Amino acid sequence: MRRSPEGGAMGQPRPRPDPELHYTMPPIVGHRPASEGTWYRDVTTIGVTYLAPADKVARLLPDGFEVGAEPLHEPLVSVFYSRNRGVDWLAGGGYNLVGVNVAATFHGEVDHVSGSYCVIMWEDRTEPILGGREQAGIPKVYADITDLMQRDGHLLARASLNGHPIVEVEVWDLQPLPPAETAAYQERARRGNWMGYRYIPRLGGPGAELAQPTLYPSEPEYDLVQTGQGRVRFFPSTFADNPTQHAIINLLCELEPLEYRGAYYSHGRSRLLVGRVRALR
Repeated sequence: MRRSPEGGAMGQPRPRPDPELHYTMPPIVGHRPASEGTWYRDVTTIGVTYLAPADKVARLLPDGFEVGAEPLHEPLVSVFYSRNRGVDWLAGGGYNLVGVNVAATFHGEVDHVSGSYCVIMWEDRTEPILGGREQAGIPKVYADITDLMQRDGHLLARASLNGHPIVEVEVWDLQPLPPAETAAYQERARRGNWMGYRYIPRLGGPGAELAQPTLYPSEPEYDLVQTGQGRVRFFPSTFADNPTQHAIINLLCELEPLEYRGAYYSHGRSRLLVGRVRALR
């Protein structure tokens, strides 16, 4: 085939990157126009927070992070499930996720940020996994995730892979917050700092082409928040059961709950501020 001077087939110039578009793999076509945020219009979440051994939490943090958020610096673990529907960038589609955050503070040469660090997030759809990893540094992996289930008056959700359980989140005795407390809850969520770590392995290895902590803001809006009791259960794994995830799952199993600090159910919508994601330095 004859080639044009621009490198494409004769008469078909090679596409040039457009600075107004976000590119993903394959990077020869624009993915979507640059924008500050994208709406998730129907989000249902349950979550449980508990105190865990500080040394076990510390093992899950990259360099530059210390255990606990200011001012108390407690080794808190939050495990949460979300059912996301009406996702604008998925043409109204959706997916489920289960995530694990730990309270942490980042100390950098420029930035000092206190909030929560995402240790891992399981999702059941490819596109948000790839986007979250490549564009925001959220450590996403695949799992089969149930919709929210009811059992004996409890709400629960479970992540598994190939029939092997990974984690189960369960809440009960839920009571709605009054409007003023719901508004305060929303404001705290918006002020919270959610951090990740973008890691791109070096071609041929070892080492990294890119390793950088990240900050990912969002603007949730709640029409209902309920608080109550809850529990979390991680299931030990083996290479045979889960060859690519068993190591991190077994580390999470060591996060023994020393004291449960609360559980919640929420419903609303959220705007993920993808245009404000930035690297921490």
